Amino acid sequence: MTPLRQRMIDDMQLRNLATSTQKHYIACVAGFARHFGKNPADLDIEAIRQFQLYLLNQRKLTPEAVNLYVSAIKFLYLTTLKMPWTKEYFPRARRPRRLPVVLSQQEVQAFFDHIPNLQYRAALMLCYGAGLRISEAVALKVSDIDSERGLIRIEQGKGQKDRYAMLSPRLLQVLRRYWYVLRPPDYLFPSWRKAQHLSTTALQLACHAAAARAGIAKRVTVHTLRHSFATHL
Repeated sequence: MTPLRQRMIDDMQLRNLATSTQKHYIACVAGFARHFGKNPADLDIEAIRQFQLYLLNQRKLTPEAVNLYVSAIKFLYLTTLKMPWTKEYFPRARRPRRLPVVLSQQEVQAFFDHIPNLQYRAALMLCYGAGLRISEAVALKVSDIDSERGLIRIEQGKGQKDRYAMLSPRLLQVLRRYWYVLRPPDYLFPSWRKAQHLSTTALQLACHAAAARAGIAKRVTVHTLRHSFATHL
């Protein structure tokens, strides 16, 4: 590992960046360095500009993917290398504004009617009924359900922030029925692997399968349930 990479990792850890963010940033900076075959410390603003154009015009990456590279490179130069540049030197690709996919209440009912697995059904109902992100739902512990106050404690959600989500009486009833059957001891949705929770991949696949069985033509993801929750709320 090069000293520059180690210093960047140290800087990210000091700022408590999420582990996934750290991995993405390191991969992006490594790709940037490989493209020019040089140490990033030896490159300048013009190289950054040319790299952005390469990502857009030759690799045909989405604006979201390009902006991830921009964020990583900006962190490297402004935080780790402490270059006397401003944020204006790191223009972000403009993202087209699209309305999110939202299910009708009839589609939501059909969707849940086609989830035979009890654990997946309870987890997806939680995503819809409380508007949770998939990573937040699978990581919940039994102790995070506050039935008395009607709240769900989200520990280290997006931006590594703790927060509370609403727990409706109907959703609480669903979770209680689920708990009485499976009685999970720690994680609310445990994996078959010891001391681990259900994976986001498994839940996402269950979501796609339920939408297909229900005959829903829209592209349905777990995040679609979150958008639908906000709209129906």
